[in-house]
Amino acid sequence: MADEAGRNLRSLTLHVPEPKFRPGDAVSFDDMVFPEAGSVARPSVDADPATMRDLPFTLIRVLDKDGNAVGPWNPRLPVERVKRILRGMMLTRAYDDRMFRAQRQGKTSFYMKCTGEEAVAIGAVEALHRDDMCFPSYRQQGLLIGRDWPLVDMMCQVYSNAGDRLKGRQLPIMYSAKEAGFFSISGNLATQYPQAVGWAMASAAKGDTRIAASWVGEGSTAEGDFHAACTFASVYRAPVILNVVNNQWAISSFAGFAGGESTTFAARGLGYGIAALRIDGNDPLAVYAATEWAAERARTNAGPTLIEHFTYRVEAHSTSDDPSAYRSAEEAKNFPLGDPIQRLKEHLIKLGEWDEASHDALQVELADMVRDAGREAEKLGVLSGTGFVHSFETMFEDVFAEMPAHIKEQSEQMAEERRVAGV
Repeated sequence: MADEAGRNLRSLTLHVPEPKFRPGDAVSFDDMVFPEAGSVARPSVDADPATMRDLPFTLIRVLDKDGNAVGPWNPRLPVERVKRILRGMMLTRAYDDRMFRAQRQGKTSFYMKCTGEEAVAIGAVEALHRDDMCFPSYRQQGLLIGRDWPLVDMMCQVYSNAGDRLKGRQLPIMYSAKEAGFFSISGNLATQYPQAVGWAMASAAKGDTRIAASWVGEGSTAEGDFHAACTFASVYRAPVILNVVNNQWAISSFAGFAGGESTTFAARGLGYGIAALRIDGNDPLAVYAATEWAAERARTNAGPTLIEHFTYRVEAHSTSDDPSAYRSAEEAKNFPLGDPIQRLKEHLIKLGEWDEASHDALQVELADMVRDAGREAEKLGVLSGTGFVHSFETMFEDVFAEMPAHIKEQSEQMAEERRVAGV
């Protein structure tokens, strides 16, 4: 009888992911076992994804514990290129520190730092061509900094002041700079993935030579846009690099809620037939090497690549977040892959091309540069001073080349209502 079935079986249960450490817990990452730097093979850029199914389950590393660059993924960059990567990461951190303080001083409403993740953007942008199109998430300000975009322009966007090219229409830190190959950041998670794939498909359809790259956090891989993008990228072999920044935490939930307990995020590429790499995201040379490999693969029509950057979000998710409410304060200092700036600094010192005095001098130089840029930007207004400076009329502008009659009518109606209200 159907109503008798299952009476002697145990009740079904659900598994609810739980982070290893909660606030106040002692932290140990001893269970994280990483392969030795230089031990992971580097396939040819045109290799069939089916022949490299092990790469999503290991960790590509170049810098060893002594600061040496080793193994087949070592990009063997000229020293000046390595120094440029170091400078870009240090400038990104100095910029973050200045803008974080500005938010705490009430000069802007919101900010997001990328402390500990600087290699993800700087290492990648150094390996891409200047005219390749980037579709970032909200923690890749290093892409703009790595392409020498003016800090004053970035700060004006954060302040939504008179110099803000976006006229206050975007949340602070959601930059847009077409001239820098930097697509508008969106607060809606994972939207940039299908946009990047579509842009890459269009580039290929036109016979162009430019490729696209996009970045999302590990939590965003649970969004439908992620999977739609992977399907199109795989089917049409779009010339695109799909980066997943696994920094262990979304806003307040750990990576397990996005599927990180069951497998790696790089492994998601396997089901789509996409070449997938899992790399040490705190190793700037590994980030460069993986991006360079994926970029050459895209440029030679060998297909897309998904790269998981295994890293850690050191700071709060944003200035609106308090991580002490959901994770142990010991996690950041005990994360085993270290600090990307410190690791590259030690590498250059090991080469005899850098020293503590040079590093300290560069820190001072960059801090002064950021300070001066901040002063210039603040002359054009901040939240706690001149406030929002863009007129209400601008909300109707810049959508159409020529404003349609119904939009013009709405603008005039709003202006009349404000006049009557005495605003």
